[in-house]
Amino acid sequence: MSSFTTSLKNGHNHIAAVIDYLQPLVLLTARIYVAWVFFKAGLTKINDWETTLLLFEYEYAVPFISFELAAYLGTAGELVLPVLLAVGLLTRFSAIGLSIVNIVAVISLPDMPQAAYNLHIIWGLALVINLFWGGGKLSTDHALKIT
Repeated sequence: MSSFTTSLKNGHNHIAAVIDYLQPLVLLTARIYVAWVFFKAGLTKINDWETTLLLFEYEYAVPFISFELAAYLGTAGELVLPVLLAVGLLTRFSAIGLSIVNIVAVISLPDMPQAAYNLHIIWGLALVINLFWGGGKLSTDHALKIT
């Protein structure tokens, strides 16, 4: 193997080692960021429940279930799942649940501005990261050996 190839391989391996070392921090950051976004949305809903019900009845077109059930389920999901996600407990379950909330939000608001739609994509990607890689070493799942 030439010295150039060896140097390239060693450089790549060094970068990969740094990335591997930082992975738990990246997963933690993604969990906390997206958890905060959804938790704030849940707090907004419970702070003005009457408006929440009106929005679910007249503005959001949630398919298959009544607007009241959608409001309760959505709010519960936005308050419980982010807490689990933030601490990394049942991370994959929480990521799936919040992904469903995220998808329903996009489907239910057909006139969503492009900027808001783009944010939902970012949140979805942060959830997918935790869905596929789990909570990482800085999670309760890791401490409890939950895969």
